[in-house]
Amino acid sequence: MTTEAGPALVGDVLAPLEIEITRTLVVAGAIASRDYQDVHHDAESARQKGSPDIFMNILTTNGLVGRYITDHFGSRAVLRRVAIRLGAPNHPGDTMVLTGVVEDVRGDTATVRVVGANSLGNHVTGTVTVTVPRTATGATPEATATTPEARP
Repeated sequence: MTTEAGPALVGDVLAPLEIEITRTLVVAGAIASRDYQDVHHDAESARQKGSPDIFMNILTTNGLVGRYITDHFGSRAVLRRVAIRLGAPNHPGDTMVLTGVVEDVRGDTATVRVVGANSLGNHVTGTVTVTVPRTATGATPEATATTPEARP
């Protein structure tokens, strides 16, 4: 398994990704995933149900976790398994910071432990299994790509 930085190794730490939690992100994510529960778009309804504001749904969180992994491993990365659990809610005005550590590597497949934390605690915890197919030379395309200037 390789990334643009080289082969993934157990213990490798992925660069953190900060995501600003905006009202637009929360509402758009809910609508895009067809989750029309009022707690994801109607602040008054969310307050009536005990929340201080609207909050992000699990499908948006799942998508952000997937983005975090594929941004790190490159465009040919294939998510094989995403197993997440939600904790503290993501409310507008907060920031979630995603972090990851490679826990296992088998051939071209790695398992990454992911945590997404905000000011209330851990919003999401879980693992993602990702495969990065190798080329005939044994490297990923990202590792062997050339810039347009270097091509003949």
